[in-house]
Amino acid sequence: MKLNNKVAVVTGGNSGIGLAIAREFKSNGAKVVIFGRSQRKLDQAVQTLCEDVLAVQGDVRNLPDLEHLFEQTAKAFGKVDVLVANAGIAKFAPVESMPEELFDELSDILFKGLFFTVQKALPRLRDGASIILLGSADSDKLGRIGTSIYSAAKAAVRSLARSMAVELLPRRIRVNVLSPGMTDTPIISREGGPPGMTPEQLAAVITSTIPLGRRGTPEEMAKAALFLASDDSSYCLGSEIVVDGGMTQLVNPA
Repeated sequence: MKLNNKVAVVTGGNSGIGLAIAREFKSNGAKVVIFGRSQRKLDQAVQTLCEDVLAVQGDVRNLPDLEHLFEQTAKAFGKVDVLVANAGIAKFAPVESMPEELFDELSDILFKGLFFTVQKALPRLRDGASIILLGSADSDKLGRIGTSIYSAAKAAVRSLARSMAVELLPRRIRVNVLSPGMTDTPIISREGGPPGMTPEQLAAVITSTIPLGRRGTPEEMAKAALFLASDDSSYCLGSEIVVDGGMTQLVNPA
């Protein structure tokens, strides 16, 4: 098993891609800690993942919650070998009507929360650990109506990976980015799409641009995360793995 006896922390690990990553890591021998805002969803995730999973409730926007996460992890399992900064939301508004509250929510979760997740983890990380930041296959590369702050935050994640990777070189901690394409998760149906589009319309539009002709699954993203978490990716540093069915690399022949 590729993560035998490793300790892995997954933020946003109570649903979607985060839950699939937690399940994949656990099936490969890892001791898994999941972190999320909803205690109900955490409890459901623990039932799904079965025994030997630690669930910690909290919000990445609150630094004391992050400190609590890593304190609890250290008490239960000791040092951390893999950190997956996956917590996120997908909300959209055009520039002219972007409310300050939504601007703050997006930037606080997708950028500030991710940054301080890594910072608060560092004292608990083993030298040689792997950090995986969740980016986006295309949001930081293509302009779409209503996505300005979401896209800017994802571009910041890609930049952070490079800077963090070089700063953490002395400890041999690898920082890389996993950038999913359109994936079947609850987040789209929960958060909705850009103004004027239903979640179903958004999904249909994006799916039509995917050369493979379908959306990805959380399990496919989890397989890529396993690669980055394990020694299989020992020569990857500051890199980005895009898992998007060819959407950003091929002209759709359909």
